[in-house]
Amino acid sequence: MAVSVDTVYQRVLAILNKEQRGYVTPQEFNLFANQAQLDIFEQYFYDINQFGRLPGNDTEFSDMLNILNEKINIFETNAAMVYAGAYWSTPANLYRLGTIVFDNITTSKSLYPAPNTVVTTTTQVEVERINYNEFLYINQSSLAKPTNSRPVFVASNLGYQVYGDAAIITGVSCNYIRKPSKVAWGYQMVFGEALYDATQAVNFELHVSEETELVIKILEFAGLVVQDIGMYQVASQMSAQTNQQEKS
Repeated sequence: MAVSVDTVYQRVLAILNKEQRGYVTPQEFNLFANQAQLDIFEQYFYDINQFGRLPGNDTEFSDMLNILNEKINIFETNAAMVYAGAYWSTPANLYRLGTIVFDNITTSKSLYPAPNTVVTTTTQVEVERINYNEFLYINQSSLAKPTNSRPVFVASNLGYQVYGDAAIITGVSCNYIRKPSKVAWGYQMVFGEALYDATQAVNFELHVSEETELVIKILEFAGLVVQDIGMYQVASQMSAQTNQQEKS
């Protein structure tokens, strides 16, 4: 379940009005909203590193590593990679690469019920990552060199090269963590006033539990932009309290 972009915007406006701190335009809100979503998203990976060094607990719904993985799993996906100019490229919305997979297609002749019928089988094989020097070394050995059932890939700033029995140019995909989609508070101008338009809106993709954190971060950005130290301090105090509750 996504976080409603309109709910977050209305909460931000309500707090600004209560504190008599002014107004955030839709354009400003959309900028702040996307930065806030990205900041929270990237923080998941730092938090996993931190909590991974601490002992967990046996409580089903309060183990922090489980909670963080649940939040990240929203963005886990897979897609075909694109081959061009001797290199494979990853999807444009990739944030972190997981595994590269090759569709190894083999053929054999059946014995039963139709003898000598050609049967095609596709097996997905995980591709092992090695560096270029390792590739040169193992490729000289008939036993160690890569095959279609034991493929490898080499990464460079140009992309990825995948090798099996020969250079592989078809049937490669990857599992990865994608970036969150761009948020938008959609609106129409009516008599000079911005009115919410759900048909043009794009909600936050973060876990629903992040609604309060989104509001806080957007208020922090708003305070910095309008150079309102008081507003920034209010948001920072809210953020510190939330972080203390999460990590205590």
